[in-house]
Amino acid sequence: MDAALAAFGADCAVTHWNREAERILGWTAAEAVGRRGLAGWAARKEDAEEIQAALAAAMRSPGRQVEEFALLTKDGRRVLVRTQISAVRGPDGRANGVYCAFSEVHAQLDLERSIALSEALFDDGSWGVALVDADLRLAVLNAHAARALGVGRTASLGCPLGDLLTQGVEELEGALQHVLAEGAPPAAAELWVTLRSEEAGPPRRCWRSGFVRLASPLAEEPVPLGVAWLFQDVTDAKRAEQDSSLLRFRAHQLHRAGRAAAECPDPSEAAAVHLDFALAGFADHGLVDLAPAPVPAPYGAVDGDVDADEAWDGDGDLGAANRAGRGRAPRLVRALASPAGEPGPAEALSGTGIPMAYPPGHPAAQAYERRGSVRTSAGPGAAEGWAAARKWPDGTVHGLCVVLRSRGRTLGVATFLRAPSRRPFDRADADYAEEVAARIAAALDLAGAGGG
Repeated sequence: MDAALAAFGADCAVTHWNREAERILGWTAAEAVGRRGLAGWAARKEDAEEIQAALAAAMRSPGRQVEEFALLTKDGRRVLVRTQISAVRGPDGRANGVYCAFSEVHAQLDLERSIALSEALFDDGSWGVALVDADLRLAVLNAHAARALGVGRTASLGCPLGDLLTQGVEELEGALQHVLAEGAPPAAAELWVTLRSEEAGPPRRCWRSGFVRLASPLAEEPVPLGVAWLFQDVTDAKRAEQDSSLLRFRAHQLHRAGRAAAECPDPSEAAAVHLDFALAGFADHGLVDLAPAPVPAPYGAVDGDVDADEAWDGDGDLGAANRAGRGRAPRLVRALASPAGEPGPAEALSGTGIPMAYPPGHPAAQAYERRGSVRTSAGPGAAEGWAAARKWPDGTVHGLCVVLRSRGRTLGVATFLRAPSRRPFDRADADYAEEVAARIAAALDLAGAGGG
């Protein structure tokens, strides 16, 4: 047995003495069996009387009696032990002796602390605690972990982690396998996961996780029983940290772009510099489309004779190509574009004056007409020609069109595009793009380009 065991007959003579009792006290079974009582060898005389009284009381009482005694080791040291004493009864129900199972108090306290800690973690712990067996299946969940995973405490026991997570399960299983093979990592890990449960809350969560390998204390050689996985949801803190880092990076980019653009002798070149700096970490492609400058009114025209939406196009047709919002897309001519293949600086295109063949309702046309920002995405089920239909580079799935405004005039539209590896544009991205567009518009206005 793992506990020390001593048995006494009705005359208090030792009848049994196991190896654990020999380990704790140093007395062998040959030296112990046959002795009457413990006085003078396994206990001091002052303590032996108390022990003798407890053994006699246990013979007269039903059930087990729990006592603490001070015993003597063979080398003369005193050891405080916690004992459980029960009567040994014969077929007639009379007590023929007692057996006494005991262990060192410190070892018992360690065991009780371990049990108390385990129960506290699984009942009141503020961290999620999950026990995963050697087959990487859930064995035990505390209440916090069950809420975090969006399941009941018993409904998912025995299930693989893939039944609960859609993203991050490979990283989690890899960490668990590493712990089983190598032991606990030196520091906590941050894992981004997506829950399969639809009611689980935010689509992606960051869990700061710690892992402890569990081994059986009863085996001669350590046998892994599984892994204790402790985790805490730090999604809000990580998102705030990421947002703060992103704002610092973008502010730094704007500062660097302004310094670089100030050294450009040509304002059009400065506009391209602003576009290049904006793409870093923000988008895969950037485009700038400008509206042609309005044609001067014919000689002799009087203010008010021409509609605000109409301008002389040189062929005698009032506003045939410049009307916006009347069933036709506005005339927008490509002025700047980043390379669609390998990364490189934005290039100014030759001024052919040929407008882009944007269909009505194109995001760039909407941004121009609304004088605001327009976000668009292909979506999960988009057709293969989604980007081509919008005259955007292949592989584009997210677009953000921002109007270029300077001195109260609309000069054109700046477009930022993202590939599938990036997330869709959000409101914060639009704010940043509008700041970049204001700088591009100021440079282009200085160059005398565009203006509707």
